[in-house]
Amino acid sequence: MSASKDSDSRKLLRRLKDVLAEAGDGQERLNRVVSLVASSMEAEVCSIYLHRDEQTLELCATHGLKPESVHVTRLRVGEGLVGRVARGRTPVNAADAPSTKGFRYMPETGEEVFSSFLGVPVQRLGERLGVLVVQSREAREYSEDEVYALEVVAMVLAEMAELGAFTGEGEALKPRHQQQVMFRGITGQEGATEGVVHLHNPRVVITNPVSDDPEGECRRLNAAVEKLRGTVDRMLSQVSGDRAQTEVIQAFRMFAYSRSWLRRMEEDINAGLTAEAAVEKEQTAARTRMDGADAYLRDRLADLDDLSNRLLRLLTGQGREGGPLPDNAVLVARNIGPGELLEYGRKLRGVVLEEGSVGSHAAVVARAWAVPLVLQARGITTEALSGDPILVDGDQGIVHLRPDDRVRGAFREKLAMAAEAQSRYATIRDTACVTQDGQRIELMMNAGLMADLPSLPTSGAEGVGLFRTELQFLTRNKVPKRGELADLYARVMGAAGDKPVVFRTLDIGSDKVLPYMKAEDEPNPAMGWRAIRVGLDKKGVMRMQLQALLRAADGRPLQIMFPFIAQVEEFLEARAHLLREIHREKSLGHRLPETLRVGAMLETPSMAFAPRRFFEEADFISIGGNDLKQFFFAADRENERVRRRYDTLNVSFLSLIEQIVGRCAETATPVSFCGEDAGRPVEALCFAAMGLRCLSMRPASIGPVKHILLRADLGAVRRIIDETREAGDQTVREAVMEYLRSR
Repeated sequence: MSASKDSDSRKLLRRLKDVLAEAGDGQERLNRVVSLVASSMEAEVCSIYLHRDEQTLELCATHGLKPESVHVTRLRVGEGLVGRVARGRTPVNAADAPSTKGFRYMPETGEEVFSSFLGVPVQRLGERLGVLVVQSREAREYSEDEVYALEVVAMVLAEMAELGAFTGEGEALKPRHQQQVMFRGITGQEGATEGVVHLHNPRVVITNPVSDDPEGECRRLNAAVEKLRGTVDRMLSQVSGDRAQTEVIQAFRMFAYSRSWLRRMEEDINAGLTAEAAVEKEQTAARTRMDGADAYLRDRLADLDDLSNRLLRLLTGQGREGGPLPDNAVLVARNIGPGELLEYGRKLRGVVLEEGSVGSHAAVVARAWAVPLVLQARGITTEALSGDPILVDGDQGIVHLRPDDRVRGAFREKLAMAAEAQSRYATIRDTACVTQDGQRIELMMNAGLMADLPSLPTSGAEGVGLFRTELQFLTRNKVPKRGELADLYARVMGAAGDKPVVFRTLDIGSDKVLPYMKAEDEPNPAMGWRAIRVGLDKKGVMRMQLQALLRAADGRPLQIMFPFIAQVEEFLEARAHLLREIHREKSLGHRLPETLRVGAMLETPSMAFAPRRFFEEADFISIGGNDLKQFFFAADRENERVRRRYDTLNVSFLSLIEQIVGRCAETATPVSFCGEDAGRPVEALCFAAMGLRCLSMRPASIGPVKHILLRADLGAVRRIIDETREAGDQTVREAVMEYLRSR
């Protein structure tokens, strides 16, 4: 850094610090800031544009443009040079602004006489707050030192905006973290709840971004970096012998020891920032680079983001913990792994994530707990504060933060109606599910954790139709031991008592990557190396899990199901592995299961056309609805742009279900349906009408599904479906809904 850059930046920041400390409201502070920056940079114009909403910028203060244009001139993101800075989140430096691509003339400002233009984004950790602009009559390009100085000022403005220094009248000056905000995401788990925000990683608040002691701040920074490096070195020593984890931590360590990273932060300190403000400035730059990066680089930049968070906590003393967990906590995070989520336990009222997908590990855990989950609620971690009131509508994928009384009242009415419905469902908990025309439907529950099993008697489920064994692998940092798994499976069977439990063998790959397994770089993971394909290739892991299941049974009945069977040979090979393990267990003198049933999950359309032998050899078949539907419609269930285009009650999909039921009937092979749609009452009714007599779902869905089935005539529903198909309609949903309304 040049000496002039060092000195000029510090002088400007010291003056800026004094100006911001003066009494006055937000508008007065903004007016003083633009006058100060204009005089310091010898520019005729300095203007501040702030976001009044996500897509609109408003001129909120200016020195040099017409005063009457303040709070009148507005631009869309991407419109004009100012909008271009906001959209790209990078500086625009133009010697001849009117002839620069994207320039937009705004006559009310009087800016036509100014040639040069320099605009820099005002942003904080990926959140766009506005644009800071200087302009001059002279046609010239601003120097690197001037661009840097303006960026440092913009960083300080972002921190002061976070602290509420510029609040006042109007949308663009509204107080931060005080207004009602609605976030529209996607449903990860249905349900609704009211509570208070508990941030997984509370935001570090920088109260003083400007420093007069660069040497002292550099010493603070270097001391914190040394502590950080020591932490990373210890992490590396703890994973020795685990190649996959070692590679991850080594990449992490490379950033921690990066001289260029440290040098950039030291330059920011010499320009007048405190150590923590310098760290956050570099973190904001990394977040900006993430937006346009490929997947590999985003992962690496995420490592740098994590290191920056750790460094900020060391510098400020603000710990990761957000205080004790409130009784009505709704967890809010950018993203979270299954192990971290499980640490919170079942006390959470709900979960809201800024990222994540419907098939993510967190979604699996949330569904197991039956807590409302909203995914992809963009921007919520920057807007929410721990303790803020929050309403989570998992049914609609909507979150209300700091709701007003009107929204809260309507939401509470919805909660009251849901509670009333649940009380009605409790009265039919022990009633056999028999339809009006005498058809007996078996309702089972899905599970994946020991914590799910208490729901078995209270939900009215007749057994566990699917126990996901992969969660025990996903929530650990190394492969669980056979004895640990055998103990867990034995406790699951014991908790179920005389009710059946179907154990699905390890279903990993695609979106479920083990922390200690090297991720495969596959162009289409959902159709790649996953589930039974991994098991048949990694025979040691499959053998270990099968041995654990056999030993857990210890003479009790055992049901095992192999996932993602796409051709009959895969099922036969997997079953042959199981039979060899049975022979081995017998030779070792271990007790064998009293009875053994071996089934398969039918999740690919190919198996609807499988040879008759498949249906003869399988003791039972479970239709895996989530995967079957995405492959049938060629629509990725994690892609919101396509997954909602295809209705489960499409006549083509129901005809496929009918065909599978028919194939199973030919060989008297029991068949069930397992998946999210089994827990949706209207879908469950139609599945039963197509001949399915066993449905497996999350525990909370059993009451609503039983309620509708007890009152339905499956023969009548089947006639409606047949008539709709013959009429050439695409879906039976409206016809079936009309039947239900008439009853």
